[in-house]
Amino acid sequence: MVDLVHDDTGATLTLADPLPLDSGRSLDGVRIAFRTYGTLNAAKDNAILLCHALTGDQHVASPHPATGKPGWWVRMVGPGKPIDTDRFHVICSNVIGSCMGSSGPAALAPEGRPYAMRFPVITIRDMVRAQVALLDALGIDTLHAVVGGSMGGMQALSWAANFGERVKAALVIASTSRHSAQNIAFHELGRQAIMADPQWNGGDYYAETGTDPRPDPRKVGPESGLAVARMAAHITYLSEQGLTEKFGRRLQDREAKTFGFDADFQVESYLRYQGLAFTDRFDANSYLYITRAMDYFDLAEEHGGRLSDAFAGTKTRFCLVSFDTDWLYPTSESRRIAHALNAAGAPVSFVELSAPFGHDSFLLDVPALDRVVGGFL
Repeated sequence: MVDLVHDDTGATLTLADPLPLDSGRSLDGVRIAFRTYGTLNAAKDNAILLCHALTGDQHVASPHPATGKPGWWVRMVGPGKPIDTDRFHVICSNVIGSCMGSSGPAALAPEGRPYAMRFPVITIRDMVRAQVALLDALGIDTLHAVVGGSMGGMQALSWAANFGERVKAALVIASTSRHSAQNIAFHELGRQAIMADPQWNGGDYYAETGTDPRPDPRKVGPESGLAVARMAAHITYLSEQGLTEKFGRRLQDREAKTFGFDADFQVESYLRYQGLAFTDRFDANSYLYITRAMDYFDLAEEHGGRLSDAFAGTKTRFCLVSFDTDWLYPTSESRRIAHALNAAGAPVSFVELSAPFGHDSFLLDVPALDRVVGGFL
């Protein structure tokens, strides 16, 4: 038995059975927050699972309840759009470890207090196991496709490698099969910024919220550290070309340099804004846990050291998309996956698209991506 609750911001499923984790531990009473768009047909074979990135959530095509901003992929998902909700039943769940309703460090543990740093360390494969449990509860045996960009692409690859019999197609955008040393280094910079903030308090900074299963971080939490972490990460999502075109060395609301440490340059002001805005919608502990899950991701390591073995015997068809200005997950990473899929005899298409936006290109206005997504699905 599972407990399924619907409200104005979507639905939440509570699993009856413990969720086994790669760490050897298990998690009781797992909650999975999700949203759906479009109608599931009678055969239950038109479902598409969308997997979100590090700081994303289930509100893919709906206003965000905390910020009021449009969904993070509203340009891609909807009636008549590339992921057409007139044809497909689209499901997007908040990954475990996050902070938008699914079980994570801010959620209440069984004894009624927030987990904080008692929450077990999770992996990308653990996130996928929770999604599998969600689909089981919804009675969906097979997905028409699993789609994801960045960390969402990691989940899509993990689905195909570990539950390939349930996935007809996998669309992997601006992603990788493993985190590089450079990727890990940037994440460690962000984690250390959070943990060095005196307000982090060992992760114990949550307000007392009674029985609310989604406690919000107090304003005395590590906002400064989280903002710096976001600033550092945001730089990796952009390209030098994009930053130069948008900001260059232009000054911010002044005619001359101040010879101080205020935000003299527009790019400084932009990063500070991004960092502060992020603290209004994301939990610092969740940032620690999800970046660690991404760092642990190595699909070849999970399957004996050879990436092609992860896809041995697969019937899933694949489409890989990279962007020429993405230096976080460059085209070479997608090409490596394509070679492994070819070695495994899997049907795979691969395209590198030109866009000036860097890694964030998959979220922005790139008409060529719309055509690829719509055509593949």
